[in-house]
Amino acid sequence: MRVVLNIIWLVLCGFWMAIAYVVAGLVAFILIVTIPFGIASFRIANYVLWPFGRTTVVRREAGVASLIGNIIWIVLFGWWLALGHLASGIALCVTIIGIPLGLASFKLIPISLVPLGVRIVPSDSAAVYADYH
Repeated sequence: MRVVLNIIWLVLCGFWMAIAYVVAGLVAFILIVTIPFGIASFRIANYVLWPFGRTTVVRREAGVASLIGNIIWIVLFGWWLALGHLASGIALCVTIIGIPLGLASFKLIPISLVPLGVRIVPSDSAAVYADYH
C-alpha cells in the first residue's frame, strides 16, 4: 500500500514540492552563508518525493545553533514551503481518495518550517532512533 500511495503522491504533489525544495536549496547555495540550509533542503526534497514509510525524529544532540538556524530558515524559505504543503494538502483533501495524501502533506509542514535538528528515518525504526540517538 505504501508503494501505491507513494506513486500517486509523486505524480500529484511530491514532484512539484520537491522542485520547490530544490529551488530553495539552490538559492541557499548561491547565498553561500546558508549552505547548511541548502543541504537540509535537498534532504527534505528527497523525503517529499517518497514520504510514505518514513517519518521524522528530533535529534537530541541538536543545540542552540539549530534553533537559530531554524528561525533564519523560517524567515527565508520555510514559510512559503509550508504554505505550499498547506495548499496542496487542502486541494488533495477535497476528494475522498486524496485524503491520505492531504494528511501526508499536512504532516510535512513541521519539517518544512524547522528542518534543522530533525532526522528522517524509516517508520519501522523510528522508535529506535527516538530512544537511542
